[in-house]
Amino acid sequence: MNTYLLEIPQDILDSARLTIAELKTEMAVTLYAQGRLSIGKAREFANLSLWEFRQLLGAQRISPHYDENELATDVATLQGLASQ
Repeated sequence: MNTYLLEIPQDILDSARLTIAELKTEMAVTLYAQGRLSIGKAREFANLSLWEFRQLLGAQRISPHYDENELATDVATLQGLASQ
């Protein structure tokens, strides 16, 4: 996996009143909300557990991305479990 260095001047962080970790979290939430990152990649970038990231999304009133295909898959899984 390639990694890239992003230089952010300290005065920018100071002006925004953010730490590096907080900035990464803000970026992860924004990219998730825009549909540019999956929840897994966004929580990984923010260095949070899935539970913590979902809690953060809920606190910011960002609804989870859950479409009809995912619902159909979940229903089929539940039906398969019920028939066992």
